[in-house]
Amino acid sequence: MATVTSRDGTRIGFEQVGAGPSLVLVDAAGGFRGFGPMSSLAGRLAGKFTVVTYDRRGRGESGDTPPYAVEREVEDLAAVIEAAGGTAFVHGFSSGAALALLGAAAGLPISMLSLLEPPIALDQPPQEGDLAAEIDELVAAGRRADAVEHFHTSIGVPPEITAGMRQAPFFPMLEGVAHTLAYDSRITPAVSLATLQSVIVPTLVVNSEASDDRLRGWAEDVATALPRGCHLTLKGEWHGVSNDELASALADFFGGGAV
Repeated sequence: MATVTSRDGTRIGFEQVGAGPSLVLVDAAGGFRGFGPMSSLAGRLAGKFTVVTYDRRGRGESGDTPPYAVEREVEDLAAVIEAAGGTAFVHGFSSGAALALLGAAAGLPISMLSLLEPPIALDQPPQEGDLAAEIDELVAAGRRADAVEHFHTSIGVPPEITAGMRQAPFFPMLEGVAHTLAYDSRITPAVSLATLQSVIVPTLVVNSEASDDRLRGWAEDVATALPRGCHLTLKGEWHGVSNDELASALADFFGGGAV
């Protein structure tokens, strides 16, 4: 593992594998290098790219300097891209896709972008309540498990997936990063139609054929709103596709050929 210092002095842990053009992977809510699909995806892409995975602030080996602001996470991504050589392809998953879009809109040196099911509802009114504040309150009260469950229920994770979540072997890792779920809850609403229209790099938006109509529709709408967006549906499960399927699609899109 290596580290890079973000603009506000926060240490961000990252690592890279492979050789070729730089490709930075941006995790979804709760994900970091020790948990989630990105490390496995990086291994599948390492034959064509120098793949960089990093721990978003407050997770894994990265620091977390208060007060939180979405802009700090954009600066973290900028620091990682700089450490990766100064320019990079970027792939983001879910709220990590929203963060990648904010980075591209802010002018970060992202040459091409791919997004897996960005949870951006362009045609719907804002969600009632303040999910980020609710997560903050639960964490402050020491109810980290409740914060995790409340987040997943609030964003529409199907009950059959959340049932028994607390008994899952990975649940302690989710509890450990429960405070960062408030960060993701602030990032996604920060992406507007104007944000999308300002992203001028070629962008691939992917969804799983097994996701619900809401997620599939969001992906299609985002691809349509992007000036240079294209859309692809892959085989998969709810809110996810296999890393083999995704790696092949990303390699084709970013110009590396089949992996």
